[in-house]
Amino acid sequence: MTFALLAGLFATPANASTGEAVNPWVALAYLVSGVFFILALRGLSSPATSRTGNRFGMIGMLIAVVTTLVTHFPVDWNSGCSDELKVTQVGNSSFATLCDGTIALDWASFGEILIAIAIGAIIGITIARRIAMTAMPELVAAFHSLVGLAAVLVGWAAYLNPGAFGLLVGDSIGAVSKVEMGLGIAIGAITFSGSVIAFAKLSGRMSGSPILLPARHVINLGTLAAIIVLTALFAMAGPSETMPLIIALTVLAFLIGFLLIIPIGGADMPVVVSMLNSYSGWAAAAMGFTLGNTAMIITGALVGSSGAILSYIMCRAMNRSFISVIAGGFGADASAGSGEAKEQRPYKQGSAADAAFMLEQAEKVIIIPGYGMAVAQAQHALREMADMLEEKGVEVKYAIHPVAGRMPGHMNVLLAEAQVPYENVFELEDINSEFAQADVAFIIGANDVVNPAAKTDKSSPIYGMPVFDVDKAKQVFFIKRSMGGVGYAGVDNDVFYMDQTMMLLADAKKMVEEIVKALD
Repeated sequence: MTFALLAGLFATPANASTGEAVNPWVALAYLVSGVFFILALRGLSSPATSRTGNRFGMIGMLIAVVTTLVTHFPVDWNSGCSDELKVTQVGNSSFATLCDGTIALDWASFGEILIAIAIGAIIGITIARRIAMTAMPELVAAFHSLVGLAAVLVGWAAYLNPGAFGLLVGDSIGAVSKVEMGLGIAIGAITFSGSVIAFAKLSGRMSGSPILLPARHVINLGTLAAIIVLTALFAMAGPSETMPLIIALTVLAFLIGFLLIIPIGGADMPVVVSMLNSYSGWAAAAMGFTLGNTAMIITGALVGSSGAILSYIMCRAMNRSFISVIAGGFGADASAGSGEAKEQRPYKQGSAADAAFMLEQAEKVIIIPGYGMAVAQAQHALREMADMLEEKGVEVKYAIHPVAGRMPGHMNVLLAEAQVPYENVFELEDINSEFAQADVAFIIGANDVVNPAAKTDKSSPIYGMPVFDVDKAKQVFFIKRSMGGVGYAGVDNDVFYMDQTMMLLADAKKMVEEIVKALD
């Protein structure tokens, strides 16, 4: 509240239409919000500091929103007193200031903004309270789509009413502003349509298998080239020629978003999520230039760059290039992702009692969670099992693959929800060498990230992806619903059929709960 009052005292219109320099207090406020966003990203880099990072992000956004509202509803403190109202013009809005320093705001517009914020807050709170952790990946994709759509709508609003955004140079929109507008609309549209496809694949509304169109690379490159050409033509066109160009630009951008994501297989979804996160940031940054809003530029650049870095990390974790992901993804052949094992081979099946007995005898157990654990919501039962083993003197560690689940950090979030100690959770490169000394590798719902075909089979679509060396453990327990399915990449797993592997075929949560009972 104190900050809001200070901002109200010193704020001047930050609207780009005024052509004036931003008040230093406003610039300082945006800088402070940017610092909080940077601290948020730093906090989110580790599960142990993620809550603090979220709080920093919330504070930074609050500062940015309050500052933006105050600067667009300015206070003009008069040095003298008159019986008449002084009118301050900001864009297309007029504000009447009384002689005693108070301001007669355009309460209708201000009320509409507050109503929109309230509606958004109610929707956000409701979704956050009701959403299951298993649905978090598709929720993130859905939120990315909204960011992209917002960028498109802002771009079109600026095009249809350029005076309100300070984009007029004479009687037409400036060329630089057209480029910013075109890029913002294009990136926003790609983000929206791509995120819709990602949401459909992650939520099961659409097959996770790649959808390969004939000559898709030629179509994609041609469409991208057309968008670039249209942006250039839009920037150089006269006022009467811009409408068909911006319409064509928007339509093609929506189209390329669909075309880029539908050929990507389900195993590449973590990269897609982080990539779309990056796109949404760059769309916001482009719109920040159009609006003349420093906070949007800073925030968009942070989100865009961090998403790009995360995409690179994900690709490196799968030993793949970003271009190869965009070009088609894992399992780009007709047989991949069919959901059926390629061959029937003998395997050993055990029970919860068998697993409990061997776990009690072990000295070191490494747990590898995957998306199946998330679907079954077995993380709490798993934590209980680990606690009981530790009470019996067994060393328990958790191994997290960078692309486990359907989005980066998915398994970390689930284990944190179950209050698994952070010091017991290890990344692939930190724990992979320990499997040779492990008595038990306990795989719960993971598949592709433990598949040795990534190391041995050059014909496999996951060849080259770093995986856990579970085959080096003395005993492997593999919890899986049935033998009929395969991993999200669509390939069979040799771990199922190893001599030291015991398959525990059941719902992950029920199986772990039965093991807990047997341990008691």
